[in-house]
Amino acid sequence: MARAAAGDLAAFNEIVVAYQDLLFAVVVRVVGDREAAADAVQDAFLHAWRNVRSYRGGLVRGWLARIALNAATDVLRRRKRRPSEPYPEWEDDAWQPPSGPTTDPEHEVTRRARGRALAAALLTITDEQRRAIVLYDVEGFDYPEIARMTGVSLGTVKSRIHRGRLALRDRLADQLELFRD
Repeated sequence: MARAAAGDLAAFNEIVVAYQDLLFAVVVRVVGDREAAADAVQDAFLHAWRNVRSYRGGLVRGWLARIALNAATDVLRRRKRRPSEPYPEWEDDAWQPPSGPTTDPEHEVTRRARGRALAAALLTITDEQRRAIVLYDVEGFDYPEIARMTGVSLGTVKSRIHRGRLALRDRLADQLELFRD
């Protein structure tokens, strides 16, 4: 980060390579759309490069995640201003690696159905709850990190996660067989 803050583009590119997959994973779960997530992550890195001198130390991961979450929030705000209907028939799972020879097809179908159900349910809870749950349960950030990234108190983070999980449980109640192993 010190080299990047001094204007070394190659050093910043190393940071991009190190964190792009993590940020994309966070943002895609928050916005629910791979293309919008890719754009948001690109915007986040551009913002980070422009403001690299404002980095005050601490975890680079947290600093970048906060910027990426702000970009994801911008996507969600734009979406609310001009909502659009997704075209599920255009979705393509070709990006996923092919199943290995030892993969049980029934398990794979159940796993994908579980993922689709959870992704759909995540889109029905509040943006704040979804963001907190993704950061905690999926990406493994701890409560204090999430509080710093989102700019809210520790109690608010815990409350959002708890209420979001309850809302997810209610929305997935008719599909619980997918989540039993």
